Amino acid sequence: MRDVTVIIVSFNTRDELEACLASIAAAPPAVAHRITVVDNASSDGTPAAVRQHWPAVKLIASDRNLGFAAANNLAIREADTEFVLLLNSDTLVPAGAIDTLVRALESDPGAVAAGPRLVGADGRPEISFGPMLGPFNELRQKALGRLYDRGVAAAVARVARMTARRHHPDWVSGACLLVRSADALAAGLLDERYFLYAEDVDFCAALRSLGRQILFTPDAEVVHLRGASGRARRVETGRAYRRSQLAFYQKHHPRWAPLLRAYLRARGALPPA
Repeated sequence: MRDVTVIIVSFNTRDELEACLASIAAAPPAVAHRITVVDNASSDGTPAAVRQHWPAVKLIASDRNLGFAAANNLAIREADTEFVLLLNSDTLVPAGAIDTLVRALESDPGAVAAGPRLVGADGRPEISFGPMLGPFNELRQKALGRLYDRGVAAAVARVARMTARRHHPDWVSGACLLVRSADALAAGLLDERYFLYAEDVDFCAALRSLGRQILFTPDAEVVHLRGASGRARRVETGRAYRRSQLAFYQKHHPRWAPLLRAYLRARGALPPA
């Protein structure tokens, strides 16, 4: 039986989470589904709001902030459905998006995971996929992103082309990522050394090591309101990003890790141990 567990990790994003849940409830997917919210010790009343307003949603309330990877892993281990969908709390899911994503993954026997086109509240597509992170790919991706954010015509046109075609990048964003539960377990789940950021790229690398590809499909579209919990704690999330970046390079590019550390130290951006 085709069924999906939608896993949403929340940290002090009660309003965004409730909007996300409301978007799913307004147009439920046809595929059999259940929703699990993993709350990372929010102080904004999220667990109480879920219990009161969303009694059908399974709530896993952690007594501490586990980070994105470990919180998702809790729910994946408990899922008894064929698929799991990692979904950010700051997303809105239009009618048909989950069903379309499931069909896309099922129709591509070479694919192990799938991600939709993510768009902002203004409808502009995000760069939500890319090549494996490394020194040069990261520079190129960031440069494209900066030009795109500034509205440079060539960058806008390129992103429009990239996000309009179905293809197989090395990774898709963990803001909305569909994978079979068995494959997530076979890949070893998300690496919990990443508290926040880079865990989706690493997870996709582990999934690709199973011998299949990652699928990006523009046929499914999800609205991503971008980093609600991160905006609330910019300094902490900045440090988390750098820690994850260092961990990623130490794991995947160990020869570059000392150079990255030296670069961050010179910029005063090396996070405390």
